[in-house]
Amino acid sequence: MELTKNIFFNTDKLTANSTVKISYTGKFFQDSSSDVYIHYGFGSNWEGLNELKMEKTELGFQTELVLLDSESLCFCFKNGNDEWDNNDGNNYIFPIEHVEVALVPQEDVFNLAAPRKLRKSYLISKKIRIAIYKIIRYLPKLVSGNYKKKAEK
Repeated sequence: MELTKNIFFNTDKLTANSTVKISYTGKFFQDSSSDVYIHYGFGSNWEGLNELKMEKTELGFQTELVLLDSESLCFCFKNGNDEWDNNDGNNYIFPIEHVEVALVPQEDVFNLAAPRKLRKSYLISKKIRIAIYKIIRYLPKLVSGNYKKKAEK
């Protein structure tokens, strides 16, 4: 997904406590810079300030970041010559969404017994459906005496 020209994320939404892959095809990629770094932080005060070297690929410079529990991700780029791409002094700022805890599945909900129970209940319901089908199909023939065995050759 392209959120800003020349910056792509591997997800539709940035969510707290998740990993996101960032691809950059901006000025430094177009100028064939050899080294590009992402300088990033979280929130309006750039908390957790960090800098990572990005990997050069055919799709641009790429790196993965772990998003902290904050309201926004702020970043800019610099190359090996200390030139900056900071969105004309505005930096690149994207909101981070928070997932409600009630919507996140808990690990203890999923155990090995649950799939077996589901499989067993599926098989039982399938057998019941087949039995009902046979009763509906063949009972009227038996009652009317119209039931004939297949002729053997």
